[in-house]
Amino acid sequence: MLGVRRFATWPSAAAHALAFMLFVTATAHFVPGGVTVMPNHDDLVAMVPPLVPFPSLVVHLTGVLEVLGALGLVITRTRRAAGNCLALLFVVLLPGNIYAAAAEVPFAGQQASPLWQRIPEQALYIGAALWATRGGWPLQPRERAASPGAERASGPTN
Repeated sequence: MLGVRRFATWPSAAAHALAFMLFVTATAHFVPGGVTVMPNHDDLVAMVPPLVPFPSLVVHLTGVLEVLGALGLVITRTRRAAGNCLALLFVVLLPGNIYAAAAEVPFAGQQASPLWQRIPEQALYIGAALWATRGGWPLQPRERAASPGAERASGPTN
């Protein structure tokens, strides 16, 4: 796309889009609680179910994993492993999203998003992570190459 080979297939473009989203969302894992213009570390800690020990450390760890996963998606050699690991990470994070919706944990000062929204959204991320790791379909259909004698056989075109 636009002459950039890196975005030549839908899965490759999706991998880069998911990587960008992960870089953006990972910032919230490290933003101090006093920042109110965006989701912050304290918002994410509140989403961690009570059974999980060391919630602040878990939030930092998942932020690091998101950044590493995003980097892995951008590097072609590691894309498949990164996509598979990210899909697993999204599955592991699903209980936190379910807990936050069920407990109505506010996020970034807003009302908690409902469970019917969170589960399909998480499924979308899992699907995108897995799909982005597969072989590619060109963004634009390739023109069929004419056989060597086709132009001579059909005569000149005016």
